[in-house]
Amino acid sequence: MSGKLLIVGFGPGNFEHITERAKEALQESDMIIGYKTYVELIQGLLSNQQVISTGMTEEVTRAQEAVKQAEQGKKVAVISSGDAGVYGMAGLVYEVLVEKGWSRKDGVEIEIIPGISAINSCASLLGAPVMHDACTISLSDHLTPWTLIEKRIEAAASADFVIALYNPKSGRRTRQIAEAQRILLQYRSPDTPVGLVKSAYRDRQNIVITNLKEMLEHEIGMLTTVIIGNSSTFLYDDLMITPRGYQRKYTLNETKQPLKPHQRLKKEAEPWALSQEEAAPAVEEKEEEKVKEVEKISSREIAEKALSLVTGKEEQTTFEKVTAKMESIFELAVSPGLVSKKFTPVQLTTIAEIAGEKGSIEYTPDHQIRLEVPTAEPEKVTKRLSEVGLLLAPVGDVLTMKACDFCDGEKKDSIPYAEELQERLGGVNMPKVTKIGFNGCGMACYRAVQDDIGIVYRKGKFDLFLGAKTVGRSAHSGQPVAEGISPEKIVDVVEGIVDEYREKGHPNESFFKFFKRVKEVGGFVYQDVTPKIKIEPTPCGD
Repeated sequence: MSGKLLIVGFGPGNFEHITERAKEALQESDMIIGYKTYVELIQGLLSNQQVISTGMTEEVTRAQEAVKQAEQGKKVAVISSGDAGVYGMAGLVYEVLVEKGWSRKDGVEIEIIPGISAINSCASLLGAPVMHDACTISLSDHLTPWTLIEKRIEAAASADFVIALYNPKSGRRTRQIAEAQRILLQYRSPDTPVGLVKSAYRDRQNIVITNLKEMLEHEIGMLTTVIIGNSSTFLYDDLMITPRGYQRKYTLNETKQPLKPHQRLKKEAEPWALSQEEAAPAVEEKEEEKVKEVEKISSREIAEKALSLVTGKEEQTTFEKVTAKMESIFELAVSPGLVSKKFTPVQLTTIAEIAGEKGSIEYTPDHQIRLEVPTAEPEKVTKRLSEVGLLLAPVGDVLTMKACDFCDGEKKDSIPYAEELQERLGGVNMPKVTKIGFNGCGMACYRAVQDDIGIVYRKGKFDLFLGAKTVGRSAHSGQPVAEGISPEKIVDVVEGIVDEYREKGHPNESFFKFFKRVKEVGGFVYQDVTPKIKIEPTPCGD
């Protein structure tokens, strides 16, 4: 008769948070093996199973006994609080099996039943502290040398992880939590939010919200999980909240670029993130006065309000007041101008100084330099860049203008129209990043016909090209849709095309695909110009 090992994680201990499969596994087992405190927590789920319980630090003994009993044909449940694979019994059971030469094919059967780990259960009681990258570190040096634990704390602290500390302190082991605090204070503000959760979802549950500097002034023991926020974590109404990350990455202003990447907070992408107006119109109709009295902070507002910090024109909301001093990644593109392609030494020096060691400088195919600058004061960044004569533009799903240098300004007749297009449309929100190429003569050496909307000035008038496809096996230039458009009409014509695409385009739909789908835009009819070429396979067969 073959036995079976059921490695059961039963979560925080409250029956409501134990999975149905975990309950079934306990019921179908012949024997329960576990730490005596854990056995007591699940006693109400047991019937006539044989129980073996041992004390703290006897994990290896429990694993060996479980394997022995399973090999004798019994179905054995080895229990762990939280998840059995997170500081639980799963790994030890496998180690014992491996030492005995076990194999999945002909060895005793094993099933791991997952449970809610302490980082998850405690986080749910604190608010939303682990919404971004997080790690768990056990401060117990019973099985791991303290020197290694110190290195892990330092690495996590320097990388700005949200950190959950398991086994932070015991009756005899008291210095580790103090050492952890000391290391963390080298990298984190003393005001960093910290949550202390004891016995989550059990009868003696206790929750404390404090900060990194004062955390040791509160009771911490073996049943406590300590969750330490990262540099973006903030407190609101006695809750710890860590932004998901992208809402702390913003560009010039909300009118030109609400959020990237790829319209995440649009209805089609994440319905849960809708604003109050979109999510609950019925509430507005029935309780309009009540809604006015209570400030609503939706996920979308949280993201968009971060952007409005740049303008300084709006009165700060509660969210802005909380996050005004939080350092975020400010993204923008800079160039010497629409026409000029020459940076001055002062401009380049200013760009380098603003980026500093932590920022990022990237040259793009659009003749711009893209900056990512960690800052809590984006308005100072934009002011410095503007003062040295740089043209600033948002990045992401926006419209970008790329013009030629008009032969260093010698062929200047069409420059005013390029500048007017930039003034009207540069940086406006689009379904997907959209490029207008503008060439000042028929040579089109800046390849305007390779952009979504191509404009070529020739013989005193403009030629218009739409729907270039620049990547893939069917790549092609934009199709010529009009010749000889008069200068006084070109800006309005292009603006009409852009407006139609903005209104009818699907999220993340390129202009080429939009033109192909709707068949007509701005009065110009789509024609299939995809090359009809038989492509021979390469010698290697790929």
